[in-house]
Amino acid sequence: MNITAGMVKELRELTGAGMMDCKKALAENNGDMEASIEYLRKNGQAKAEKKAGRIAAEGLCRVATVGDKCAAVVEVNSETDFVAKNEDFQKFVELVAEQAVASESADIDAFMAEAWKADTSKTVKEALVEKVSVIGENLNIRRFEKVVAENGCVVTYVHGGGRIGVIVEAVTDVVNDSIKEALTNIAMQVAALSPKYVSTEDVSEEYKAHEKEIITAQISQDPKMAGKPEKVIEGAVIGRLNKELKEVCLLEQTYVKAEDGKQTVAQYIAQVAKDNSANLSIKKFVRFETGEGLEKKEENFAEEVAKQMGN
Repeated sequence: MNITAGMVKELRELTGAGMMDCKKALAENNGDMEASIEYLRKNGQAKAEKKAGRIAAEGLCRVATVGDKCAAVVEVNSETDFVAKNEDFQKFVELVAEQAVASESADIDAFMAEAWKADTSKTVKEALVEKVSVIGENLNIRRFEKVVAENGCVVTYVHGGGRIGVIVEAVTDVVNDSIKEALTNIAMQVAALSPKYVSTEDVSEEYKAHEKEIITAQISQDPKMAGKPEKVIEGAVIGRLNKELKEVCLLEQTYVKAEDGKQTVAQYIAQVAKDNSANLSIKKFVRFETGEGLEKKEENFAEEVAKQMGN
């Protein structure tokens, strides 16, 4: 199979591995992107599977709330950063967020078929098409998620002018300014460190088994581990897995504002609960980052890669 510069570019962005390592991985796996990511990870050439965390697309994330019990976050994409900064586009995204927080739709297709709140004579999809014709650039309402707190409250946070939108839902019997401030701090943590789960209890056995396989392959190629007893190797694998879980699980992460640099998010929440005589816990979080999984065209970079590959 012919390995193109575009394929190398994509794999490089997904993994952070070197260009020639990416080319080799693709060649070894007949161009299969997922298999190539696995190949790079097992050979210790990729930091972690990103799925497309480094691939960007323009647009905005916005949140809307109804009191402290209901919130929604949306992502609306545009072709260029210029349009993302356009006031007309920004107002449209805010209306989409307001639509989402009032919506009862379970998926994006149903959402697009709803009557547009700002003008019920048209659907959300028709409002989008109309906005495309006005702005003169392709736009896409990509996704939304609504969170309703039944036994607590929600807080929201928008980072980078709309690059990242976060909702945190807490179960709590006390809702005051102190609690909300703490939850906002947690939302900022989610935006900054991008955890995948609330706690290790939420991590599936399938995920653990998959990561354990990757770590085992990495350790098997470590010269320092050569000839070590199986029990020692197993202990090293478990140690690395536990370290990784602390990085991807919100409550196990080190709290970014910890004064001692050691306090975990779970310990921070416990302290806030104690200070407010509250039963407080984090139930869930939602984190949208503009462009996750979408490829932004970068023709110049692709040409540069092609030149270096000799194509």
